[in-house]
Amino acid sequence: MKIYVVVSFTEDGMENVYVGDDQEKVQSLNPDDFENSDALFVEIWEDGEKTDEYRVGSYEENEEDEEPEN
Repeated sequence: MKIYVVVSFTEDGMENVYVGDDQEKVQSLNPDDFENSDALFVEIWEDGEKTDEYRVGSYEENEEDEEPEN
């Protein structure tokens, strides 16, 4: 069974915001879902071992989407 651990990063630190086995829920989450969240980090665990990890969103991604000021 896969267990997903979702961590929210803020200016003040980090906080676990979800721990469970619902892959659809994890895939639907984004930093805007949590107050002051800069990015989400997902860890995937199977049989007591971390098998994968990835980041969801960040300030840098948001800045790239903005139009340049002239």
